[in-house]
Amino acid sequence: MTTTSRPVRVGVQIAPQHASYATIRDTLAELEDLGVDIAFNWDHFYPLSGEPDGLHFEGWTMLAAWAEQTTRIEFGPLVTCNSYRNPDLLADMARTVDHISAHDGDTGRLIFGIGSGWFERDYDEYGYEFGTAGQRLDALSEALPRIEARWAKLNPAPTRDIPVLIGGGGEKKTLRIVAQHADIWHSFADTETLERKLGILGEWCEKVERPMSEIEISVGTRGARGDALPDMDRQLELGVTLFTLGITAPELDMQGVRELIAWRDSVTS
Repeated sequence: MTTTSRPVRVGVQIAPQHASYATIRDTLAELEDLGVDIAFNWDHFYPLSGEPDGLHFEGWTMLAAWAEQTTRIEFGPLVTCNSYRNPDLLADMARTVDHISAHDGDTGRLIFGIGSGWFERDYDEYGYEFGTAGQRLDALSEALPRIEARWAKLNPAPTRDIPVLIGGGGEKKTLRIVAQHADIWHSFADTETLERKLGILGEWCEKVERPMSEIEISVGTRGARGDALPDMDRQLELGVTLFTLGITAPELDMQGVRELIAWRDSVTS
């Protein structure tokens, strides 16, 4: 049983590739029915695995549909690419999706996942300047205050303080940005690396004078199976409370989702 003050949550990333939209829509409905806490897609223009020119859909228009379709589950991009949209426009898009998801007077359910971008084909094919990793991170650092300022100006305002999830683990820039702006930090690292980076994030939080306890820790997981379980138990001890499993067509492994939900319930019972 976990002793963390935050609830342990399950996320599932539905890759928007190699499937019809009807299949993605039905998968989302099943995830909500199963009790998944958060559904993610991603913000790319081409598949990241399998046939490079296979079926693929754009992420933010999909999120607007998810907002209307669902009633309970939180959702968002894991993660949107800062480079692809003007920051003020992106803030407005997020605010609008937030309102679409606010059914029957409730607050919205959008989680605003964002990162600096990395998939060079997206940039080349759609005419964006790829630049260097450092330049993209600098752009992200400049964009987040603009996004936050735009949210404060919009009429109507977002229905809640939209949670900002930042993905990535760069120690000199990314974790500083996380300390300054993130409500959730998503790590792609293994457990040993995660432990070290949590220490570095703590140092950045001290420098920007922010309690690290304000940031939820999120990781990608292979699922609650076999040799993955000790890693997940250790990650719980390190303070991780959001575990996200990726699924993609044609498999769309719901058994893995069910096992992860059962594990969540077992550690929080």
